[in-house]
Amino acid sequence: REQAVVPVERLGGVTRERFLRDIYPRRQPVVLEGMELGACTTKWTADYLSQAEGPKEVKIHVSTVPQMDFLSKNFVYRTLPFNVFVRRAAEVKHKEYFLSEDEKYYLRSVGEDARKDIADIRKQFPVLAEDVQIPEYFEKEQFFSSVFRISSAGLQLWTHYDVMDNFLIQVTGKKRVILYSPRDAPYLYLSGSKSEVLDVDNPDLEKYPLFVRAKRYQCFLEAGDVLFIPALWFHNVISEEFGVALNVFWKHLPAESYDKSDTYGNKDPLAASRAIQILDRALKALEELPEEYRDFYARRMVLRIQEKAYRSDEG
Repeated sequence: REQAVVPVERLGGVTRERFLRDIYPRRQPVVLEGMELGACTTKWTADYLSQAEGPKEVKIHVSTVPQMDFLSKNFVYRTLPFNVFVRRAAEVKHKEYFLSEDEKYYLRSVGEDARKDIADIRKQFPVLAEDVQIPEYFEKEQFFSSVFRISSAGLQLWTHYDVMDNFLIQVTGKKRVILYSPRDAPYLYLSGSKSEVLDVDNPDLEKYPLFVRAKRYQCFLEAGDVLFIPALWFHNVISEEFGVALNVFWKHLPAESYDKSDTYGNKDPLAASRAIQILDRALKALEELPEEYRDFYARRMVLRIQEKAYRSDEG
């Protein structure tokens, strides 16, 4: 048994007006080709990146295995000068290393104070920011963050969702991205915003039998491609070669819907957090009843949720 695979639609020459009118309201991922991104797609070689931002310190993920797992934290955080990090991330075998000679590196830029400041390439990497033309297919006040990312070849990030819409701009290198609809959340074995199924290509179906029911959307990104990932869509990203990407996140909901302390764009909207807390209290109350009663009232609660909150369309 295998998951149904759907190729993500690819579209070229999409203007801002067409995106907002025809594509954005569908809330489906789409790859936008041939967008004007600035000089970055040709300039950003490993040598140029090292030289442009020099030896400023960056905090990076280091992993001895390609599949990074945020739940078990199978990686360590280390600090390196940016130019040294770029050189190492571009290598396959390392003469200098922290854990092993074939360790993988991953940079996800953060604000000056990661707990208070959002990632913004214009502030953290101002020289490189001048080479980038971000497609602003949203209003300026909706902008949330621009996250600069560099990955070693072969590195795979865990499957997760974000609560804001974003463009994944592949500047150099190639990525494979696998996505799952928010509606398939019941099959993804979630722990918070992350899936426990690490190996999406060869899942352990004894441990995760429902995973095959999730419909798998897939695309391959080349330099210059921009993937629109709507909020709540799960995504799993493999860097097929050393590469640089930029994520631009923006607010789809009114600003007051989001947690003000969220600097990563991954805390659930405030109303959703409140609802989950209320549900947790309701489930705690059910524990006072014998199993037979608990089962009966839990099923009634599920029916109420389905009646009141599930979308009726099959889209």
